[in-house]
Amino acid sequence: MAGTKSRPEKINPESGSSGTVRNKSLSASIIRGLSLPVLVIIIWQLAAYFEVVSSTILPSPIQIAKAFWELIVSGELISHLNVSLYRAFLGFLLGGSLGLLSGILAGLFRKFEETIDPSVQMLRTIPHLAITPLFILWFGIGETSKVLLIALGAYFPLYINTFTGIRGVDSKLFEVTKVLEFSKWKLVSKLIVPAALPNILLGLRLSIGVSWLGLVVAELMGSSEGVGYMINDARQFSQTAVVIVGILIFAIVGKLSDSFVRFLEKKLLKWRDSYSG
Repeated sequence: MAGTKSRPEKINPESGSSGTVRNKSLSASIIRGLSLPVLVIIIWQLAAYFEVVSSTILPSPIQIAKAFWELIVSGELISHLNVSLYRAFLGFLLGGSLGLLSGILAGLFRKFEETIDPSVQMLRTIPHLAITPLFILWFGIGETSKVLLIALGAYFPLYINTFTGIRGVDSKLFEVTKVLEFSKWKLVSKLIVPAALPNILLGLRLSIGVSWLGLVVAELMGSSEGVGYMINDARQFSQTAVVIVGILIFAIVGKLSDSFVRFLEKKLLKWRDSYSG
């Protein structure tokens, strides 16, 4: 009506502050995560400055940064890193896919579990270093042996965690699906996969980490390119700074891939009301 006055909208003070609080919490978390590495680097640099440790045995962080920059400028580091990433991706894709598939089948079908699980549990205890010479004899020192070695390591974490996740689903929920007359596909997509997803994502994180371990072993045992080859070549010429650069590259890329999976966990598992510390 013409004579009425519009009421001023109420401003919720919590709506504007929630984003600020979240950003502050994220910043504080990042600072806490960086505090230990920064402290180690400072002590490391001071030890090198006062010559507590020989630079040949343990170069200073500044020397390592110089070696890193030289490798970047020359293009050598990027070239080796691209080769390593390609190998790790292929091996993880092959081994992870097979591990996920066989874990699902073993979790759903007891006969499949009884057929495959004893062999898998036996093979997963064999170290990479023990089986590497056999892979070289079978497949040579080319890309095939390296990719298969990485795939072997990536297979087991996804298989075990997928199998455990499926078998950990509450049996009462299956009885409910029978009452609701779920089809096989609906049973898998609406119950089994969501319930087992936390374990599957955990297996994904572990599988990525083991893939990097397999990559290091494969490239150190016999290779003409890749970050592992760069480390081995630098070791022969006592270039300790380059060796540490290669190790840091493995650590950084591994951390980034692990952080990506943790991001997926937060997005895909935001329905969980779990204890966060």
